[in-house]
Amino acid sequence: MLIVKWGALQFFSAGAVVFIQVAAMADLSLDRIYSVSFVDVDGNTFATNDGHVTTVVLTRGSDIDRARVVGDRIPDYCLGNPNYRMITVVSFEKKHSRPVRAIFRALVRCRLDTEAQRLQQRYDQLKIARNARLDVYAVADFDGNVAAQLDSSKGDAGFHVFVFGRNGALLKKWDDVPSADELAGALK
Repeated sequence: MLIVKWGALQFFSAGAVVFIQVAAMADLSLDRIYSVSFVDVDGNTFATNDGHVTTVVLTRGSDIDRARVVGDRIPDYCLGNPNYRMITVVSFEKKHSRPVRAIFRALVRCRLDTEAQRLQQRYDQLKIARNARLDVYAVADFDGNVAAQLDSSKGDAGFHVFVFGRNGALLKKWDDVPSADELAGALK
Protein backbone atom coordinates (compact mmCIF):
# COMPACT_ATOMS: atom_id res chain seq x y z
CA MET A 1 0.00 0.00 0.00
CA LEU A 2 2.84 2.37 0.86
CA ILE A 3 4.50 1.55 -2.47
CA VAL A 4 1.31 2.31 -4.37
CA LYS A 5 0.92 5.64 -2.56
CA TRP A 6 4.56 6.53 -3.21
CA GLY A 7 4.17 5.62 -6.89
CA ALA A 8 1.01 7.71 -7.11
CA LEU A 9 2.78 10.60 -5.37
CA GLN A 10 5.67 10.38 -7.85
CA PHE A 11 3.22 10.27 -10.74
CA PHE A 12 1.27 13.30 -9.53
CA SER A 13 4.48 15.19 -8.69
CA ALA A 14 5.86 14.54 -12.15
CA GLY A 15 2.52 15.58 -13.63
CA ALA A 16 2.57 18.79 -11.61
CA VAL A 17 6.09 19.62 -12.82
CA VAL A 18 5.04 19.08 -16.45
CA PHE A 19 1.87 21.13 -15.91
CA ILE A 20 3.84 23.99 -14.34
CA GLN A 21 6.35 23.98 -17.20
CA VAL A 22 3.60 23.93 -19.83
CA ALA A 23 1.68 26.65 -18.00
CA ALA A 24 4.82 28.79 -17.85
CA MET A 25 5.27 28.40 -21.60
CA ALA A 26 1.60 28.83 -22.35
CA ASP A 27 1.55 32.57 -22.17
CA LEU A 28 4.21 35.14 -22.87
CA SER A 29 4.77 37.30 -19.81
CA LEU A 30 4.86 41.09 -19.89
CA ASP A 31 8.27 42.69 -19.32
CA ARG A 32 10.06 39.41 -20.02
CA ILE A 33 12.64 39.51 -22.84
CA TYR A 34 11.99 37.32 -25.88
CA SER A 35 14.15 36.72 -28.91
CA VAL A 36 11.80 35.65 -31.66
CA SER A 37 13.34 35.48 -35.13
CA PHE A 38 11.51 36.00 -38.42
CA VAL A 39 12.30 35.75 -42.11
CA ASP A 40 9.69 37.59 -44.13
CA VAL A 41 8.43 36.76 -47.62
CA ASP A 42 10.93 39.25 -49.09
CA GLY A 43 13.88 37.45 -47.42
CA ASN A 44 14.47 40.07 -44.69
CA THR A 45 15.55 38.75 -41.29
CA PHE A 46 14.22 40.30 -38.08
CA ALA A 47 14.24 39.60 -34.35
CA THR A 48 12.17 41.03 -31.53
CA ASN A 49 15.34 42.07 -29.69
CA ASP A 50 17.28 43.80 -32.47
CA GLY A 51 16.83 47.41 -31.31
CA HIS A 52 13.40 48.23 -32.78
CA VAL A 53 10.01 48.60 -31.17
CA THR A 54 8.21 45.79 -32.97
CA THR A 55 4.49 45.19 -33.28
CA VAL A 56 3.81 41.59 -34.26
CA VAL A 57 0.39 40.49 -35.46
CA LEU A 58 -0.12 36.73 -35.48
CA THR A 59 -3.08 35.73 -37.63
CA ARG A 60 -4.48 33.08 -39.91
CA GLY A 61 -4.94 33.85 -43.57
CA SER A 62 -8.69 33.82 -43.08
CA ASP A 63 -8.42 36.61 -40.49
CA ILE A 64 -5.99 38.93 -42.28
CA ASP A 65 -8.40 41.88 -42.35
CA ARG A 66 -8.01 42.27 -38.59
CA ALA A 67 -4.25 42.67 -39.13
CA ARG A 68 -5.05 45.50 -41.55
CA VAL A 69 -7.07 47.23 -38.82
CA VAL A 70 -4.07 47.01 -36.46
CA GLY A 71 -1.90 48.56 -39.17
CA ASP A 72 -4.42 51.36 -39.66
CA ARG A 73 -4.24 52.08 -35.92
CA ILE A 74 -0.45 52.41 -35.78
CA PRO A 75 0.25 56.00 -34.63
CA ASP A 76 1.51 58.47 -37.22
CA TYR A 77 4.79 59.04 -35.36
CA CYS A 78 5.72 55.38 -36.00
CA LEU A 79 5.25 55.57 -39.76
CA GLY A 80 8.48 55.84 -41.72
CA ASN A 81 10.36 55.92 -38.39
CA PRO A 82 13.20 53.35 -38.45
CA ASN A 83 12.79 52.76 -34.70
CA TYR A 84 9.36 51.15 -35.21
CA ARG A 85 8.02 48.35 -37.36
CA MET A 86 5.03 46.06 -37.70
CA ILE A 87 5.34 42.47 -38.84
CA THR A 88 2.33 40.36 -39.75
CA VAL A 89 2.82 36.64 -39.25
CA VAL A 90 0.35 34.65 -41.33
CA SER A 91 0.02 31.14 -39.97
CA PHE A 92 -1.05 28.47 -42.41
CA GLU A 93 -2.99 25.71 -40.72
CA LYS A 94 -2.22 22.91 -43.16
CA LYS A 95 1.10 21.55 -44.35
CA HIS A 96 1.89 22.56 -47.92
CA SER A 97 4.42 21.35 -50.48
CA ARG A 98 7.23 23.61 -51.66
CA PRO A 99 5.49 24.60 -54.92
CA VAL A 100 2.32 25.51 -53.03
CA ARG A 101 4.37 27.47 -50.47
CA ALA A 102 5.99 29.43 -53.30
CA ILE A 103 2.55 30.30 -54.66
CA PHE A 104 1.34 31.40 -51.21
CA ARG A 105 4.48 33.54 -50.70
CA ALA A 106 3.82 35.22 -54.05
CA LEU A 107 0.21 35.87 -53.02
CA VAL A 108 1.36 37.34 -49.71
CA ARG A 109 3.80 39.62 -51.57
CA CYS A 110 0.95 40.77 -53.85
CA ARG A 111 -1.15 41.52 -50.78
CA LEU A 112 1.79 43.45 -49.30
CA ASP A 113 2.04 45.52 -52.48
CA THR A 114 -1.65 46.40 -52.13
CA GLU A 115 -1.24 47.28 -48.44
CA ALA A 116 1.82 49.37 -49.29
CA GLN A 117 -0.24 51.40 -51.75
CA ARG A 118 -2.77 52.12 -48.99
CA LEU A 119 0.05 53.00 -46.59
CA GLN A 120 1.68 55.22 -49.23
CA GLN A 121 -1.41 57.42 -49.20
CA ARG A 122 -0.94 57.91 -45.48
CA TYR A 123 2.78 58.61 -46.00
CA ASP A 124 1.92 61.20 -48.65
CA GLN A 125 -0.58 62.92 -46.33
CA LEU A 126 2.07 63.05 -43.59
CA LYS A 127 4.74 64.17 -46.10
CA ILE A 128 6.91 61.12 -45.41
CA ALA A 129 9.25 60.92 -48.39
CA ARG A 130 9.75 57.17 -48.38
CA ASN A 131 8.51 54.17 -50.34
CA ALA A 132 5.95 52.58 -48.00
CA ARG A 133 6.59 49.10 -49.47
CA LEU A 134 9.96 49.13 -47.69
CA ASP A 135 8.10 49.31 -44.36
CA VAL A 136 5.55 46.52 -44.90
CA TYR A 137 6.56 43.07 -43.63
CA ALA A 138 4.84 39.70 -43.58
CA VAL A 139 6.01 36.25 -42.57
CA ALA A 140 4.42 33.14 -44.05
CA ASP A 141 4.54 30.64 -41.19
CA PHE A 142 4.05 27.30 -42.92
CA ASP A 143 5.49 25.03 -40.25
CA GLY A 144 4.17 26.79 -37.15
CA ASN A 145 7.61 27.70 -35.80
CA VAL A 146 6.89 31.40 -35.38
CA ALA A 147 3.42 30.77 -33.95
CA ALA A 148 4.93 28.34 -31.46
CA GLN A 149 7.47 30.97 -30.35
CA LEU A 150 4.70 33.52 -29.86
CA ASP A 151 1.97 31.33 -28.44
CA SER A 152 3.21 27.97 -27.31
CA SER A 153 0.11 27.16 -25.27
CA LYS A 154 -1.56 25.05 -27.93
CA GLY A 155 0.34 25.96 -31.03
CA ASP A 156 -2.75 28.12 -31.43
CA ALA A 157 -2.22 30.54 -34.24
CA GLY A 158 -5.35 32.48 -33.45
CA PHE A 159 -5.33 36.26 -33.64
CA HIS A 160 -2.82 37.92 -31.30
CA VAL A 161 -1.05 41.29 -31.20
CA PHE A 162 2.28 41.74 -29.39
CA VAL A 163 4.39 44.85 -28.83
CA PHE A 164 8.05 44.19 -28.08
CA GLY A 165 10.49 46.85 -26.84
CA ARG A 166 13.91 47.45 -28.37
CA ASN A 167 15.51 44.75 -26.22
CA GLY A 168 12.75 42.20 -26.87
CA ALA A 169 10.79 42.86 -23.68
CA LEU A 170 7.11 42.15 -24.18
CA LEU A 171 5.41 45.47 -23.50
CA LYS A 172 1.81 44.56 -24.28
CA LYS A 173 -0.29 41.78 -25.80
CA TRP A 174 -3.88 41.42 -26.96
CA ASP A 175 -5.97 38.55 -28.28
CA ASP A 176 -8.07 40.94 -30.34
CA VAL A 177 -7.53 44.19 -32.22
CA PRO A 178 -6.44 46.85 -29.71
CA SER A 179 -7.93 50.32 -29.84
CA ALA A 180 -5.82 53.08 -31.36
CA ASP A 181 -5.28 54.55 -27.87
CA GLU A 182 -4.21 51.19 -26.40
CA LEU A 183 -1.77 50.62 -29.24
CA ALA A 184 -0.36 54.15 -29.02
CA GLY A 185 0.08 53.76 -25.25
CA ALA A 186 2.06 50.54 -25.71
CA LEU A 187 4.27 52.03 -28.44
CA LYS A 188 5.32 55.14 -26.50
